[in-house]
Amino acid sequence: MDRFSFLNAVHTGFIEDLYDKYLSNPDTVEPSWRSFFQGYDLANTDYSLTGEDNESAIRVPEHVFNEFKVIELINGYRSRGHLFTRTNPVRERRKYEPTLALENFGLSDSDLETVFDAGEVIGIGSKSLKDIVKHLEDIYCDSIGIEYMYIRKPEEIKWWQDALNKNDNHLENNVEKKKYILSKLNQAVTFEQFLQTKYVGQKRFSLEGGEALIPAISNLLYQAVNKHQLEECVLGMAHRGRLNTLTNIFRKPVRELFSEFEGKDFEDDTIDGDVKYHMGLTLNKTYQNGKEIKMNLVPNPSHLETVDAVAEGIARAKIDRKYNGDSSKVLPILIHGDAAIAGQGIVYEVIQMAKLNGYKTGGTVHIVVNNQIGFTTNYLDARSSTYCTDVGKVTLSPVLHVNADDVEAVVHATEMALEFRMKFQRDVFIDLLGYRKYGHNEGDEPRFTQPKLYKAISKHENPKDIYVDKLLREKVVDEAYVEKLRDDYKSMLETEYNKSKEDKTSVVKPFMESTWEGFERADLAEMLKAFDTKYAVKKLKGIAKVISSVPEGANFVRKAERILNDRAKMIDADNLDWGLGETLAYGSLLEEGYNIRISGQDVERGTFSHRHAILRDEVTEERINLLNSNPNNKGEMTIYNSLLSEYGVLGFDYGYAMANPNTLTIWEAQFGDFSNGAQIIFDQYMSAAEDKWKLQNGIVVLLPHGYEGQGSEHSSARMERYLQLCAIHNMTVADCTTPGNFYHLLRRQMKRNYRKPLIVFTPKSLLRHPKAVSTLNDLAKGEFQTVIDDTINRDKVKKLVLCTGKFYYDLLAEREMLKRDDVALVRIEQLFPLDLDKIQSIIDLYKNVESYVWAQEEPQNMGAWSFMLQRFNLVKLEVASRPFYAVPAAGSSARFKRRQQRVLDLVFDK
Repeated sequence: MDRFSFLNAVHTGFIEDLYDKYLSNPDTVEPSWRSFFQGYDLANTDYSLTGEDNESAIRVPEHVFNEFKVIELINGYRSRGHLFTRTNPVRERRKYEPTLALENFGLSDSDLETVFDAGEVIGIGSKSLKDIVKHLEDIYCDSIGIEYMYIRKPEEIKWWQDALNKNDNHLENNVEKKKYILSKLNQAVTFEQFLQTKYVGQKRFSLEGGEALIPAISNLLYQAVNKHQLEECVLGMAHRGRLNTLTNIFRKPVRELFSEFEGKDFEDDTIDGDVKYHMGLTLNKTYQNGKEIKMNLVPNPSHLETVDAVAEGIARAKIDRKYNGDSSKVLPILIHGDAAIAGQGIVYEVIQMAKLNGYKTGGTVHIVVNNQIGFTTNYLDARSSTYCTDVGKVTLSPVLHVNADDVEAVVHATEMALEFRMKFQRDVFIDLLGYRKYGHNEGDEPRFTQPKLYKAISKHENPKDIYVDKLLREKVVDEAYVEKLRDDYKSMLETEYNKSKEDKTSVVKPFMESTWEGFERADLAEMLKAFDTKYAVKKLKGIAKVISSVPEGANFVRKAERILNDRAKMIDADNLDWGLGETLAYGSLLEEGYNIRISGQDVERGTFSHRHAILRDEVTEERINLLNSNPNNKGEMTIYNSLLSEYGVLGFDYGYAMANPNTLTIWEAQFGDFSNGAQIIFDQYMSAAEDKWKLQNGIVVLLPHGYEGQGSEHSSARMERYLQLCAIHNMTVADCTTPGNFYHLLRRQMKRNYRKPLIVFTPKSLLRHPKAVSTLNDLAKGEFQTVIDDTINRDKVKKLVLCTGKFYYDLLAEREMLKRDDVALVRIEQLFPLDLDKIQSIIDLYKNVESYVWAQEEPQNMGAWSFMLQRFNLVKLEVASRPFYAVPAAGSSARFKRRQQRVLDLVFDK
C-alpha cells in the first residue's frame, strides 16, 4: 500500500471511525483490523505498523489492504463516475479511460461476495463488494452524474457525499408530487405541440427535447419559497424555451401570446416593441398555503448570455435595496444554452463576479438546456473542454449532469442544487442533457448537418410519454387521468387561441412595474426642459468639510492628507476642480436621500487619481469613504473597483439601475475606448430598451475622452458610435467643460421624475486644468447648461465656432495667444438631445457672423461631426478637424502635435 492511498483513506474518515470502534470495544472489529490498529498511532497523526518498515510501502494484512482498494474504488466513483453515467438520451457517450472496472483498483469479480467495512464510507455499513458497487452505480452513474471532488472545502465535499449517500430523491412514495411533476411536464409538452400545429414554421425556439426544464423550475421555486423562505427570483434566459417558461411558469396569458404569433401591432404606438421570445415579465405568485414569491423574467435580446450580467445586477439591487444585504431572500437563476455557455466570454466574466464584494449575489443556480448542438454546430466543434459547463470549475462550483428524459432525476438534481446554494451561498450548475427536436428555429432543417443524430431524435419518445409509462407501471395514475390532464390543458389553449382572434393589438407589459411606480416616460421636449438642481452654499460647505477632514483615529498616508488639505484650500479660494465638483454632487444627493453606486476599473481612486472616494488607513488598510461619514446623509454611497471586465460589469450595473431607479448607478470606463468591449450592452439595452420593452434606466456611463498625444488608444471614447445610436428620446449624451456643469448634470439625472441612460465624455487633462474650475456659487445657483455661450464682444465676431469638451480649452488658448477677438467659441455641452432652441438663441445674438464652423480634434469620420451634419440645420456648418483616418490618433506625440495644430490653424485660418 503506498502512502498516498493510505492517507487518502485516512482523509475519508473511514479509518478514524473504525479506530474509534476498536478503542471502545476491540471485539467489534474484524481480527485483521485489530492487528492493523495495534501499531496505529492516531493521536500523533502518524502511523507505525508491525512488520518491515519501508518509506515507500506500508505492510498491512491482506484483508485490510483490500479495504484500502475498495476505498480507492469509492473515490474513483466520486471523482470519475460522472464520465460513465447514463445521462445522454439520444447518443452513445464518449469512451473515457481509465474506466471504473474493478481491475483498475486491484480488485476482481472474485471479491464481489466479500464483505468490506469500507461500505461505512458511503453510509451503507459493512456490505459485500457487489452491494457497494451497485450503490455507487446508483448514485454516481445513473441519470445524474456529479462533479464535486475538486472543491477545496472539506465541509462542502462532505455535504455532497452525505447527500448522495442517501440516494433518496424523496419521490418514492410521494404520489402527489409525482402527479404535480406530470402536470407541469404535460403543460410543457402539450404547449409546444399546440404551437407546432397552429403556427407551422414560425420561429418559437421550441423547448422540445428539454421540456423537463418546466417542472424543474416550478419545483425549484416552490422549494425556494416553502422550504427556504425566499421572497424573490430573478431569472435570465435566452430564447430557447422562453415562450414555454413565460406561459407555464410566469403565467403569461396565452391569449396575448397567440396575438403576438398572429403578428398584430402593439397597442402603444409610442414604442416599437420586440419579438415575443425576447419579452420579460414580472409575476407575484401566491401558493395555496399563502406564501408568496415575486418572480422576474428579465427581457433580453438575441445576443446569447448577455442577460446573465443584467439578471445578476437586478438580483444584487434587490438584495441591497430591499433586504439589507441578505442574499438568502433573492435567488438568481440563469438558463444557458450548451454552445453559448461554452463559447460566450460574458459567461466567464459573470462567473468571476460570484464572490466579489461589489457583485456577489449569494450564489446562482445555473441550468444549461443542453441540446448537444449549436445553431448547426456539433458539440465537438463547439468546445475543447469535456463538458460545456467546465467554465463553472473556475469558481470550483459543483456540476450536476442530468438526463433530461428522467424528469424525476431532473427535479431531484435541482433540489440538491438549491440546498447547496442556500447552505453555502455559492454557484451551482445543472447540465440538463437533452436534445433539440427541430432545427435552431422551426423553419430550419437540421438533417443537413446532423443526419445521424436527427434520425435518432425522430424515433425518440418525448419526456412526457416516457414519464407517463413509468407512472402507469407504478400505478400512480391511469390512462383516464393522463387523458384528462392533456385534454383539459389543450382545451384551455384552444379556447384562448379562438379568443385571440378577436384581439386587434398586442400588449407590451412593463417589466418590474411596481419598482417604477411614480416615474413618468419623457419625450424629447420633456428632456430639454430646464431643471432646478440648486443646492445651498452652506450645505455644500458642510459636505466639503467632511470630505476634507481626517477622521479621528485614521492614519492616512501623507499624500492622502495633502489631498484633503487641497480640498479645503479650494473651498477657501472658491476655486473648485473637477474632482471636488463631482464629489459635492454625490454628497448633495446623499443628503437628499439618494443612494449612489459606482463601479468600474480603479474607480475608487479614479484612473487619473482625481476622485479618491476611498482612502485607506496605512496601518489597518481599512477602506474609508469620507462621504459616508456625513451625519446629514439620508443615503449611502458604495463604490467598487471592478474586475477587469467591461461587458460583464456594465451589464451588471445596467441591471442594478434597472431594479433600483433611486440609486445613482455609475459605470466608469478606465479609458473611454474600453467601452467598446461592452458594445452589446449599449446597442441592445441602453439605447433600445425603452423602445423595445417600455423599460427606463438611469445608468450613467463615464467615458474619459480627449486628445493628449497618448496614442491611438485611450484618446477617443468613440463618441460617434453613441451619437449614432441616439434617436427620438432614448438617452442623453453630454461632454461637459466645467466641474459645475458636470455637478448639475449628475444631480439632474436623479432629480427628474424619469430616467434615461446618460453617457458622459469625461476629461483627462481637464481634471487639473487651471481654467476648468467652478465656484460654489456656480453649484448653488446654477443649473445644467446644455449650451455655454462665449463672453467676448459679440459685435466683433466674424466666425462662430461650435465645439465640445476639452477641445474648447485648446481653442481658447490658441485664441488668447493670437489675440483674436473675432472668433466666438460656443460650447455644446449636451450633444443629445441637441438644444436647438438654445443654440438658435445664441446664434441670433451674433449679428455680424460670416461663417459657422464645427471644430473637433477627432478625425472627420469620428467625433460628433457626422452627427452634427445630420441633426443640425440651423446654419450651414463648415468643419475643422483632422482628415479621415483609420485610427483615432497618431502614435507619435510629435505627429499628434502637428495634426492638432493644423486643426487649430483651420479654425483661425492661419
